[in-house]
Amino acid sequence: MRTTFMAKPDEIERKWVLIDATDISLGRLASVVATVLRGKNKPTYTPHTDVGDNVIVINAGKLKLTGRKATDKIYYHHSQHPGGLKHEVAGDLLKDNPTRLVEYAVKKMLPTKNTLGHQQFLKLHVYAGEEHPHTAQKPEVLDITNLI
Repeated sequence: MRTTFMAKPDEIERKWVLIDATDISLGRLASVVATVLRGKNKPTYTPHTDVGDNVIVINAGKLKLTGRKATDKIYYHHSQHPGGLKHEVAGDLLKDNPTRLVEYAVKKMLPTKNTLGHQQFLKLHVYAGEEHPHTAQKPEVLDITNLI
C-alpha cells in the first residue's frame, strides 16, 4: 500500500534564493516569489506545512508596471475610524517605497487568513537597490526570465 508523502518540519531543507527584479513586471515577479515561498516548486510540497525557501529580491526599484497601473492601480487601507480610508497609487509607491509595492503583491498571493501565510511571508526579504546583507547565506541566483 502506498501512502501520501507529508513533509515534517524537522525534515525540511531551506535554501536562500536571490531574484533580480530589473525590468520584470510586478505580477509575474510576485507569482514566482510566492511559489518559491510556499514551496510549490519542490517535490516535497505539503499544503499544511511551510516547506518554502527564503527569497531575496533585489532591484525592486527597477521593476516595471505594465499598462496604466502606474496611475490607475490604487492600494486602499482603512484605519477603522470614521473618515480613515487611505490610499496609495502604485506609481507613487514605486518611486517612494518599491519594497512595499513588492511586499503588497506577494502577500496577496499567499494564504492571508492564517498563521501559515504569515510564516511564509516572513521569509521574504526585499531591497530597492543592488546591495543586500545576506551574502553569508550564499543565495542561489534564480533567473526568472526563463520561467515567465
